[in-house]
Amino acid sequence: MNPDDPASTVEDTVFLKLVRVVNLTARPFQQRVGRLHQLTLNEWRTMALLGARPGLTATQLTDLTGLDKMAVSRALAGLQRAGRLHRHEDPTDQRRSRLYLSSAGKAVHAAVAVQAREREAELFAGVAAPELQQLNATLDKLIASVACCSASAAPGVSTRDAEAA
Repeated sequence: MNPDDPASTVEDTVFLKLVRVVNLTARPFQQRVGRLHQLTLNEWRTMALLGARPGLTATQLTDLTGLDKMAVSRALAGLQRAGRLHRHEDPTDQRRSRLYLSSAGKAVHAAVAVQAREREAELFAGVAAPELQQLNATLDKLIASVACCSASAAPGVSTRDAEAA
């Protein structure tokens, strides 16, 4: 939104457009994938990372997904209840667990990953390769900027509180 442009609206802000894209792409997940595989969106986000990078910790998943600790904890609990996740004690720090998909989790991951790649191809069908590369680079900059700002939030103040201030 450009405050100097009277025709500009809140819907014109890049932030709201990003939120809208996330919501519009996430909404069909439950209808297309979630019901079929008994999987929540956050469980899938977690599985996708563990499928690509086995042995991550819950803290690493929190950082990589951008989800809060409780959302990651609930996703991990759901995956574990469904027999899709194994926790192994970290040999370098016994207070921490390394997380791995079970064979059942790997099977679900493989099936859902195919659907995810198909959905991604649908979404970006009208975007030229150079535009997609630029979008990817811009998103990386935004993620780095937000991660930097989140990391500098005052102790005892949640990231959400720091962003609202």
